[in-house]
Amino acid sequence: DFLCISLVNGFTQLRYNLGDKTVILQTPQKVHANGNTWHSLNAGRVGNEGYLDLDGINVTQKASPGMNALDTHTDFFVGGVSSLNLVNPMAIENEPTSFTGCIREIVINNRELKLTVTDPKGGANIGDCDGTDCGYTVCKNNGTCQVENSGFSCSCPREWTGTTCEQSIHCAQNICGSHALCIPQPSSFSYTCVCALGWTGKYCDTKIRFYIAKFVGNSYIKYTDPFYGKRDLQHSRLSLNFTTNQTEGLIAWMGKSEDEDNDFLGIGLANGTLKVVINLGERISVPLMHSKYFICSDERWHFITVVQNQTCIKVYLDEELVLFEDIDPQRKYTALNYGGICYFGGFEIGRKVNIVTTELFQKEFIGKIKDVVLFQDSKKIQLMKAEGYNVYDGNSGN
Repeated sequence: DFLCISLVNGFTQLRYNLGDKTVILQTPQKVHANGNTWHSLNAGRVGNEGYLDLDGINVTQKASPGMNALDTHTDFFVGGVSSLNLVNPMAIENEPTSFTGCIREIVINNRELKLTVTDPKGGANIGDCDGTDCGYTVCKNNGTCQVENSGFSCSCPREWTGTTCEQSIHCAQNICGSHALCIPQPSSFSYTCVCALGWTGKYCDTKIRFYIAKFVGNSYIKYTDPFYGKRDLQHSRLSLNFTTNQTEGLIAWMGKSEDEDNDFLGIGLANGTLKVVINLGERISVPLMHSKYFICSDERWHFITVVQNQTCIKVYLDEELVLFEDIDPQRKYTALNYGGICYFGGFEIGRKVNIVTTELFQKEFIGKIKDVVLFQDSKKIQLMKAEGYNVYDGNSGN
């Protein structure tokens, strides 16, 4: 499998192969090869349908049904490869040659790659395209950069301040504690303090302990499994107790959720009923539940266990087996490679549940979670020791 963007006779070309055939898209217009015109390129695929957009002129191709997963486990190369004979002959029209020119602001699956000396894994024969201290996007939030004798300076738009316009004026004088993030509220010309796990109060200066985690809708916990390297990923298990009065919400998500090809196991609510989704490598994310049986948004405590035995999925709700399904009898993918990351209640601040889960779940969780156990561990996860924000003590009033 491959996905390749190249210049061919002055035109931009996207080629990809998901395992059955090579799809080729080409822009109708040529690029300006004068060395001083920047072009904006968007390219990619949704399933097996490709799109290519150069400076706002879009080309799409409806592909006939076929493979829809890009199985590549190699490094990501920009501008060339470590050896040109690594390039699949179908990935480019002519003999492969390395790119000569400037590239900036590469975003893959909504994550920007930092094109610095230290961030990439490796490279060779790369120079600075800008040539000044200003560089590209040194000044954040549409600030304007000026080269100075001592380096650079930024002139910032009205709402922003700081040496690189990185700080909202609403947070410039904030008194949030050291265990808080300042979130600007421009409509009211103020800010709110979002507390790190284990802290509470208006300014996040009061320490708390809890065994029951209370989520309020902009909360999340991110737990890193210390035993991930020793797990048998063909036999996964997650169990927890939850209570809520909401009909929608993401309760738990095992998986890195960094890009669309990451494996995952998701548990949440949709229309008041339990919803379980799983992807072992083919994005088979079947909603596994029938709403007419089990309404879970009744403010009672519910106990859920999801067991993955290769491609067989069992779901227990309040100790009753409510689902038993083989999601892939062909056994093509059998391991849950979740990267040792478990999210509870939502994702990092600024990442919306409906976007990260591609609409599998609609909202962040509002409610309480306790007694989380991974695999066959004898001890519950200590949620207090994870990373997270805006999680409250749910022990009172239970």
